[in-house]
Amino acid sequence: MVSLALMISNPELGAQEENDWASLARYRDANAELTLLGSTETRVIFYGNSITDTWASLFQEMFPGKRYLGRGISGQTTPQMLVRFPQDVIRLKPDAVVILAGTNDIAGNTGPSNQTMIQDNIISMVDLAKANAISVVLCSVLPVSDYPWKPGLNPGPKIVELNAWMRQFAKNEGLEYVDYHAAMVNDSLGLTRDLTYDGVHPNHAGYQVMAPLVDAAISRTLERR
Repeated sequence: MVSLALMISNPELGAQEENDWASLARYRDANAELTLLGSTETRVIFYGNSITDTWASLFQEMFPGKRYLGRGISGQTTPQMLVRFPQDVIRLKPDAVVILAGTNDIAGNTGPSNQTMIQDNIISMVDLAKANAISVVLCSVLPVSDYPWKPGLNPGPKIVELNAWMRQFAKNEGLEYVDYHAAMVNDSLGLTRDLTYDGVHPNHAGYQVMAPLVDAAISRTLERR
């Protein structure tokens, strides 16, 4: 998320954030270039928050030869992601979208949220993808025992509950479900220490755990198209 100090030093940035709640400007130019170029190659979009945003810089290393595009924005919640879904996913005409979302909702980044609200937004994104012939891979929320920027929320059990719903929803809808949580959780329902630098975001080792899990799920999804 944009820091208060940065907004004070650059008032225009603060105004932009206030007037562009879903950060539609972030990928607008890059999307326009992709639309003009078109593509006959298989295209997969990773869609999410800061975890996806950071990961995109490692795609060439971790997914060599794959046409994987990152459309993550730091700090975003599922309502923000739903607003920009048409622009940052549908109009790019991908073969599949990988959705990783929900942890910032639990942290309350854009206000109070509950499980039903998160679920409704994820369902809506899936419905939009399906209506546009885009295959979906749903990813579990990564484990977190406490948010450094909003301590004391005890997110661990809430994440477990959301992931349990997501697994069942994916099964009901015939979608691939990637269980990052099971591969990365510790005894406190947080991220294993050597896979994170702050308890929320993966480090390089964390992404190395995630990469083969999601790559296999994408392959299975594309095989069914």
